[in-house]
Amino acid sequence: MTSINFDTISEMFISVTNKYADKAAYGYKEEGVWKELTFGEVRSYVEKISGGLKNLGLKPGDHVSIVSENSRWWAMSDYGILSAKGVTTTIYPTLTAKMVKWIIQHSESRFLFCGDKKQTEKVLPMLNDLKNIIKVIVMDDTSFEHPNIITMEELIEFGETYRKENPDDFEKDAMSIKKDDPLTLIYTSGTTGVPKGVMLTHGNLTSNIISSSQVIIVTDQDVFLSFLPLSHTFERMAGHFFPFTVSAKVCYAESIEKVADNIREVHPTIMIAVPRLYEKMYAKINANVATSSSVKQSIFWWSIKTGRKAVEKRNRGKSNGVFLGMKLKIANKLVFHKLHEVFGGKMRFFVSGGAPLSKEIGEFFDAAGIIIIEGYGLTETSPVITANLLEKYILGTVGPPLPGIEVKIADDGEILTRGPSVMKGYFKDEVSTKEVFDEDGWFYTGDIGEFNEDGYLVITDRKKNILVTSGGKNVAPQPMENTLVTSKWIEQIVVIGDRRKFISALIVPAFPSLEEWAKEKGLEWEDRKTLVKLPDVKELYDKVIDESMGGFAQFEKVKKYALLSDEFTIESGELTPSLKVRRDIVEEKYADLIDDIYRENEE
Repeated sequence: MTSINFDTISEMFISVTNKYADKAAYGYKEEGVWKELTFGEVRSYVEKISGGLKNLGLKPGDHVSIVSENSRWWAMSDYGILSAKGVTTTIYPTLTAKMVKWIIQHSESRFLFCGDKKQTEKVLPMLNDLKNIIKVIVMDDTSFEHPNIITMEELIEFGETYRKENPDDFEKDAMSIKKDDPLTLIYTSGTTGVPKGVMLTHGNLTSNIISSSQVIIVTDQDVFLSFLPLSHTFERMAGHFFPFTVSAKVCYAESIEKVADNIREVHPTIMIAVPRLYEKMYAKINANVATSSSVKQSIFWWSIKTGRKAVEKRNRGKSNGVFLGMKLKIANKLVFHKLHEVFGGKMRFFVSGGAPLSKEIGEFFDAAGIIIIEGYGLTETSPVITANLLEKYILGTVGPPLPGIEVKIADDGEILTRGPSVMKGYFKDEVSTKEVFDEDGWFYTGDIGEFNEDGYLVITDRKKNILVTSGGKNVAPQPMENTLVTSKWIEQIVVIGDRRKFISALIVPAFPSLEEWAKEKGLEWEDRKTLVKLPDVKELYDKVIDESMGGFAQFEKVKKYALLSDEFTIESGELTPSLKVRRDIVEEKYADLIDDIYRENEE
């Protein structure tokens, strides 16, 4: 196992590329064929990108924005920027042109990397207003007739010229960077309000990588498949910097739609994902099982039951024994190995973060021998605060604090943390910075939680999401949402009820399952709007809600609901780029429908 000991990301980059020049660093698909770049080739490109930026006028501390889908060019541009003493500003490619413009202006960026023609066309109309921008670099080499737009190929040519004239500059600059120097500016996707620019230093990120490496063991033999946005701090640290640190290989998925195909092609050993992916995988597996013969269904659920028994014994520190061991071998042969093949056949574990994972979903995959290690953190904490241990992971928790990170629970249940990976503050926003730190340096996360008897953190919900009914009862919506979304009939859900008499919900049905069921029932409908209003459908969802609410207190249960005909999407503004529901937007959009729910009850 590689020993990790460095102060800056640039120092790490120099060390790894010197030591592993001939080893494969990145995999990418081009014209239907998977290709590789070695660490030595990556180093060469990064030196040219870095030199090209300096040739064009980049100064130490300048902000450089990237708006692009994940790719090898995103990764190498990031290293090129920071090695030239620049500060990478990450922008989600799914953001609107208006928000992209706001971030570029607020961050005072001097250069802008655009992933492709689509992203460049998004910023083209605003270029005259972006007075600070020196050049826009198009990563996929699409040409534009504009004096301030150049291709990546042209940037690299500028870099080659710079390198010839300044052959020692790259390593000298990279090694002169200090751990307290700024590394990146990441704008929170924000479920409410205007995004804030989180300032993270080299030391913030390196300390988080070093702490994480003591808990999550990654080696130079591991292969990552990267598809979460690199503009998100979770993927940036865990799927970009961390694997590079230990010379693991990172393959870039073609797109979110191609992830399932790419998994089977590159056979990853580790994947970073948010709960939404696991929810979709769980729903798809259950839907496939439901359409199988009764015999296959019986075998599948017998296998899951067998797996659960093995997990229970493991958690109690006991061995399976001969009889259970034999049953588990049969389950592996008949069912589990097929699930493992779906994930490429070599997966060691998944990592889940960004939001709490449903315990039921975690237990389902665990029973099948598919490990999901759940952790917790925020953009402001680089990001990981706690993480489950591979040798002891407790589903329903996010694990103990990482080494060197302090965590405590405030009197009102809010999670507070302190340590070297906590941000410097919010860019150009001293007021917001002061609001989240106390005089002793504790950072207020905005999340509610508690420690269990093992010292593992359990997240209840976001503090701002806690609903207070008109009867004065505090209700955390997330546990209910996590329970309901495991139903094969539910795709998305938002629990509501703040200052209301009871708890209700807006539900997006899992339409493939619902439509198939409706056809079998002989129901007739014109479109999804008419489908969700059918009495038979209401009867179905009444039953689903009633069965799912069994473990909740009376005042917590969803009493009424409305079925929606459209999914929440990033494009509509109802989801953040990291796939969290923006409750304020949803409640505003469906205000009349919500009022109807409560008005009907009063009548």
